[in-house]
Amino acid sequence: MLALITKSNKFGENEMTNLITDLSQQKAVTILRILYPIWAIVGFFSVMYVPTTLIVAKDAAATASNIMANESLFRMGIAGSLITQLIIIFVVLVLYKLFKPVNKNHASLMVIFALVGVPIAMLNTLNRIAALLLLNSADQMMFFLNLNEQGVLIASIFWGLWLFPLGYLIYKSGYFPKIFGILVTVAGFGYLIGSFTYFLLPGYETIIQVFDLMTMGEVFFMGWVLLKGAKIPEKKNPDETLTN
Repeated sequence: MLALITKSNKFGENEMTNLITDLSQQKAVTILRILYPIWAIVGFFSVMYVPTTLIVAKDAAATASNIMANESLFRMGIAGSLITQLIIIFVVLVLYKLFKPVNKNHASLMVIFALVGVPIAMLNTLNRIAALLLLNSADQMMFFLNLNEQGVLIASIFWGLWLFPLGYLIYKSGYFPKIFGILVTVAGFGYLIGSFTYFLLPGYETIIQVFDLMTMGEVFFMGWVLLKGAKIPEKKNPDETLTN
């Protein structure tokens, strides 16, 4: 039985490896143009819309009342958070295929940083689930919602780190305007510095908002990919190279 399971796992791994290996750069861009808007919509809904709609800062009773009245919306936010992380896995693997010819080491580093943040963010969702189970105890519920916010900030460290190799690859590839490489790198600093600023200087909300604006560079890049795609150089035919 164990041998059968091992064989099945190896088959699944080989299939996934073959899928990524056989993916062309043009197809990778096409997939990104599908995944990016889904990722953006689901991510905005779960990370921004649901919390700002239901959670009232420093008012546990009002927050508990909002969640009780809109429990399905809160549950959708939990599901959305998990789906967002699953999408990230596919996005980063497709980006690896796209940028591997540019620099394999930087592409691999990008994958490592991105994937480290996934389990952190997914496990952090347990705090929302705990809050849902403690609606009758508003103070305890609020404790777990606040803990969830801290967990998001920890995950944000890796959301920033993976943008540094991505920004480098965008800049060096020639597939996109170089400005997006710079903007994505700036976004990486926004996530990274913003997270540590929140922990070290929690009272400086104005400064934190500036770092939040810096992260928009990632959104601008996603928008460009969606609207313009990428300029992938055509591979020369070996016969033509020999002729020349």
